[in-house]
Amino acid sequence: MNIEQIREYCLSKKMVTESFPFDEETLVFKVLDKMFALINLQGELSINLKCNPEKAIELRAEYESVKPGYHMSKIHWNTIEIDGPIDIKKIYEWIDDSYNLVVSKMTKKQKESL
Repeated sequence: MNIEQIREYCLSKKMVTESFPFDEETLVFKVLDKMFALINLQGELSINLKCNPEKAIELRAEYESVKPGYHMSKIHWNTIEIDGPIDIKKIYEWIDDSYNLVVSKMTKKQKESL
């Protein structure tokens, strides 16, 4: 799995933009200006994804490559090491979950624009 596969998958979702708002090493994906994924481009490839708090704990217990969100709320975010043993389909599923979680918190008007 590589950065381009993840990038293309994130950008395939409705109303998603990418930017570098923090530094040149952290690629951020947003849906209607709300973050749902951050990719560390420096060092080991990893992605931060938003997650339901209970599921976040479960994933950390089940997968060694899933850790509390680096520089993020440890309650709502996980950091996943991309070069680990986790299948790309599982990563895509978690990207979907993160995107859907962010969308679910939007206003009715924002949801309708999607």
